[in-house]
Amino acid sequence: MGAVSQGTSDGGFGIYVHWPFCAAKCPYCDFNSHVRHQPVDQERFAAAFEKELSYFADLTGGKTVQSIFFGGGTPSLMEPATVARILDKISDLWTVEADAEISLEANPSSVEAGRFKGYRSAGVNRVSLGVQSLIDIDLKLLGRLHDAKTARSAIEIARSTFPRLSFDLIYARPDQTPGGWEQELNEAIGLAADHLSLYQLTIEEGTPYFQLYHAGKLKIPDPDLGAELYELTQDVTAKAGLPAYEVSNHAKPGAECRHNLVYWRYGDYVGVGPGAHGRLTVGVNRLATSTERHPETWLENVEQSGHALIENAGLSEEEQGDEYLLMGLRLTEGIDLSRYEKYANRSIDPRRLSDLLEHKMVEEIGENRVRATREGFFVLDAVVADLAA
Repeated sequence: MGAVSQGTSDGGFGIYVHWPFCAAKCPYCDFNSHVRHQPVDQERFAAAFEKELSYFADLTGGKTVQSIFFGGGTPSLMEPATVARILDKISDLWTVEADAEISLEANPSSVEAGRFKGYRSAGVNRVSLGVQSLIDIDLKLLGRLHDAKTARSAIEIARSTFPRLSFDLIYARPDQTPGGWEQELNEAIGLAADHLSLYQLTIEEGTPYFQLYHAGKLKIPDPDLGAELYELTQDVTAKAGLPAYEVSNHAKPGAECRHNLVYWRYGDYVGVGPGAHGRLTVGVNRLATSTERHPETWLENVEQSGHALIENAGLSEEEQGDEYLLMGLRLTEGIDLSRYEKYANRSIDPRRLSDLLEHKMVEEIGENRVRATREGFFVLDAVVADLAA
């Protein structure tokens, strides 16, 4: 397993902007995304984003922004002018590092790809494309609106427009074989710049795939084949110089997604927009925030109150410790045990740690740091639960 540079002691500070609208809802998706058959009033939504950002700036004044991430939904349905307004407002409210990472998720349709120059002019310097597959029949199965040719074209345009590019693929798809996945993955590596997000297909409750799966109409690889595909993914990407730095994310050293590292290193981040989550340190308290999920209700609440918070709760020491373990052990750089002690106000039980070390579920990496092994990643939830007990 490779390693990435260790995070700062506080994990950093970023801003997440959630654009909740999609052209169509994918059958596997359980994100807060919504289809609207009438044009969205982007002027009104932009003003609401500005208002909610102002509310959070009052809570977090003095922090320096290291990353901004437009997620969704499909942020590439936003007009470049909307993105520019939001970025300008963030710059007005906080100090933004000169080399801050500013990412935007995009779908590879040709119409959206044509907006890339506008996003670049607005300040976006990294794009994350939701490719999901390079095989047409599988793209239809996944409910995607683009085909493989369009995806390859969008990747080419993105590489020529933005300094940094990532794209997503989903594997462990119905009828997928190790040989087929290896061929597709090698093509993806050839197309990629320096970062790939590679996710195993999961069946999430409340999605059409969940209903099909439980009706016996959707078959996905069994756990043994899923494990084989995971192992293959790690080996192929590492050999190509894009080792995993997190369970599902692979990058050339130095090209890791800085915004996601804020999450995994348990830094602070503001979350604005419908259904956005945040973690903020205010005084001696660490707060968990979340906003109204329904877009139009969120909009009305912000216009009336300046924000649409539905949760703004202090986290207990135990909750902070648990979250730090859950996030940090996803990373190949692992966790700092002294940071865990700071959050949880207690040490990890040395007997439990010793047992996990003995069974090679975790390993020590330098003084006072541990990380999950490859074997530990397969049962990461159980490893976290054991250490948190």
